[in-house]
Amino acid sequence: MEIETEMQVQQDNFLVPTVHYLKSGIHIGTKFKTKYMQKFIYKTRPDGLSVLNIQKIDERIRIAAGFLAQYNPEDILVVSRRETGLSALKLFNKLTGIHIMGGRYPPGMMTNINLSTFIEPKLVLVTDAWPDRNAVMDANKIGIPVIALCDTNNQANFIDIVLPCNNKGKKSLGLLFYLLTVEYLRIRGKISKPEELGATMEDFTEK
Repeated sequence: MEIETEMQVQQDNFLVPTVHYLKSGIHIGTKFKTKYMQKFIYKTRPDGLSVLNIQKIDERIRIAAGFLAQYNPEDILVVSRRETGLSALKLFNKLTGIHIMGGRYPPGMMTNINLSTFIEPKLVLVTDAWPDRNAVMDANKIGIPVIALCDTNNQANFIDIVLPCNNKGKKSLGLLFYLLTVEYLRIRGKISKPEELGATMEDFTEK
């Protein structure tokens, strides 16, 4: 009984009810798992898929949002080669003002001042450390921190904050960027509750 009560308290403190995490599939990993991600994995299903620990996902979203909130929007760059999260990312940009780079990241964007796309962020977030590896490497070259959304198959080299999640699914990425938007704006004092956001969870996850 005490264990059940403790689990209920943990769930009551989640950023959203557990059902939203489960519906989005944010915890469903891949059939591959690396040593870097082992501590975030709850179990491996009979079909071979690894399942991420929802409590750890919730904790890491809070940590990532708190770190993001230390920076002004113009000093942050979010890079996503994956198209599945692009609509949510555009809404994230609209509501927070944080720069986004969808599609292929041009190497040198943060290091070559001669490029027309040159930008000087102070923090980078990538939706997948592998397809977005050029952005991760550029960030490391100039010595700025990197937050990465990492699935069970990701490496964590050159990453400062690992945010465990299903970084491939549209609903998963939608929910994640919704929560990062709410928490970023709340911590910076722009809103006090999600209802003040001007967009709903469904706007991020359903479109």
